[in-house]
Amino acid sequence: MFKLRQRRWANVAAIYGFLLLFSIVFMGPFVFALLSSIKDNPTEWPPNLAVNQLMPKNWVASYRLARQGGGNGFTGGLAPNRQVYFEVSYWTGPNQEPVPPEVVIPRRVPGGAAAALKIEHYATDYVKVVDLRELHREPHDGGWLTTYGFTLVNTGSLRLDPVPMDLTVPMRQQFVSATLTPNRIERLGRTQGWNNVSAGVFPYVFYNYSRVFQENYSLSTGRQLFFLWMRNSFLLAIVRVLTTLLFGSMAGYALARLEFPGKDSIFALMLFSMMIPGQVTFISNYLVLRDGVFGLSRLFGVSSLLNTYSGLIISGLVSASSVFIMKQFFQRLPASLEESARIDGASSYTIFFRIMLPLAKPPLGALTILTFQSVWNEFFWPLVVITSPQDKYPLTLGLLTLRRTYGAAAFDWGPILAGTFISALPIVILFIVFQQYFVEGISFSGSKS
Repeated sequence: MFKLRQRRWANVAAIYGFLLLFSIVFMGPFVFALLSSIKDNPTEWPPNLAVNQLMPKNWVASYRLARQGGGNGFTGGLAPNRQVYFEVSYWTGPNQEPVPPEVVIPRRVPGGAAAALKIEHYATDYVKVVDLRELHREPHDGGWLTTYGFTLVNTGSLRLDPVPMDLTVPMRQQFVSATLTPNRIERLGRTQGWNNVSAGVFPYVFYNYSRVFQENYSLSTGRQLFFLWMRNSFLLAIVRVLTTLLFGSMAGYALARLEFPGKDSIFALMLFSMMIPGQVTFISNYLVLRDGVFGLSRLFGVSSLLNTYSGLIISGLVSASSVFIMKQFFQRLPASLEESARIDGASSYTIFFRIMLPLAKPPLGALTILTFQSVWNEFFWPLVVITSPQDKYPLTLGLLTLRRTYGAAAFDWGPILAGTFISALPIVILFIVFQQYFVEGISFSGSKS
């Protein structure tokens, strides 16, 4: 009995161990992408999972610096006539005299040229460095550990955000620690740089995420583009989900429960269309939209459906796979439901909307996830249909714009990873909400009455 119980627990442990390994393999890249989107240098090699933005000591330091500057501890800022106090420590060898760092408030512009046009005031024009002095010196590792302190003062009448800072020391004078961990160390360790010394907790931790929203804006309207891209993708996805659920369920019910001439041929043609790659029908679909669906759009005063949301929606109004899933589900339901309703005088529309459709929550939930994910991640077809302006782009084309802005020349992958991670969140949330219906709907779609 004891051996049987021991074997059972061993099997359970093996199953859970396999599931844990399986989750690590599949969730590992997702977690690594999240950590990389927060890091200052996501392309560092070898990769390092230690992220300065996730260290509690830096949260406390960024909160205190923002409070000293007269701003909110979580959102930051350096108010007029306010100041922040900063300390930094360096190690020097026994035969080298420690030299105070050169403190510079640079005229730094994150992002591309569009971000530079948006900046009206630079911190370097108003912030002064005062009272730079050596605080103490003590023996350390055969050399000297020297700590310096200084104060940054906003002498202007404007609230400043961000306040970047660079410290530079001679060669062989090694940086050890500071009030706030620097965002980068350059020039063989001589220069330590901070993106914003009074950022506050949230802008410090989610620096790349704030850049995605703040640095990308429309030159014509001045509106923030990332919000527009998300809104456009949500609009297209929601409309396509509604049309797919409505037309897919109606067509599936008709093919499963109604009798009419050519039903089997229509279903066979639909299955055949599912086997054709989209690249085969790409040119013909493009010509249909270019001509306004065989000229029918001219009845509404529109000569072409290219570069319009109507073209994207009409070209994907309903998919053959959605009709197939709904047909398989409706075939599984017992015929007695319809027979009893028809005895009571119900029409086909009444039976469908009041009896069949309420029972179809599992496949409808599965279709909601599949359709939303398909539209949300669709890239090639929107790239062909939507050309300009950037305000009309869905999120996938917006991420391509981020790639051109940050990755092509600047090699600044932080905002790109941040935007990519944001784009994945709606799919994850949607799957968590509808996962029960998703599993049930897929299982029902493969069954037959």
